Amino acid sequence: MLLFNQICSAICLTLLVSAGATHQAPATAQADKWAKEMAAFEEQDRNDPAIGGVVFVGSSSILLWDLKKSFPGVPALNRGFGGSEIPDSVAHVDLLVIRHKPRIVVFYAGDNDIAAGRTPQQVFDDYKAFVAKVHTALPATRIAFIAIKPSILRWALVDKVRDANALVRQYAVADDRLGFVDVDGPMLGWDEKPRKDLFIADGLHMTPKGYEVWTTLVRPFLEF
Repeated sequence: MLLFNQICSAICLTLLVSAGATHQAPATAQADKWAKEMAAFEEQDRNDPAIGGVVFVGSSSILLWDLKKSFPGVPALNRGFGGSEIPDSVAHVDLLVIRHKPRIVVFYAGDNDIAAGRTPQQVFDDYKAFVAKVHTALPATRIAFIAIKPSILRWALVDKVRDANALVRQYAVADDRLGFVDVDGPMLGWDEKPRKDLFIADGLHMTPKGYEVWTTLVRPFLEF
């Protein structure tokens, strides 16, 4: 009987360990999701660590932005990675932001988060986590959040987008190190819908004219 109990205990322990390993697998996969992009950033940093300037970080709207053209003379570093959500920037904030000790961070994400089903409150909480990590390491760094844009493709989600933006805007008011770049109104036409001339054929990513609008709105936040 004692031997039987010992065998049962061993089997139960094995099942528990296996279940734990299975549960942890998605987290491991998620951690490796951006390995290629992070490795590319590591390689760029070896050649030019770009300390003390402006870091633009976030999803594809950052990745596709020609910062040298938009902000000539500004020491701007592009750390956008397409398809990313706010938690991805939080997870990799040391590599993306902190190691560069920027005076200013320009952040754009939340677009993909809302599309993936995250609530405005979750988007806001994730952004607060990003801010907390940056300011724990770099308390004087200023962070400008570009509002989640209204787009043709995701127009059905605009109410959630605006709710998330409102939470971030209110948060920024309470801390003079935080800024909120409101791109919503300027990207709408007379019909109060997204301007077609600001978007490429997919209705989500922006044309050069779209980036001109963003550049005009972001530039005042880059004053050193």
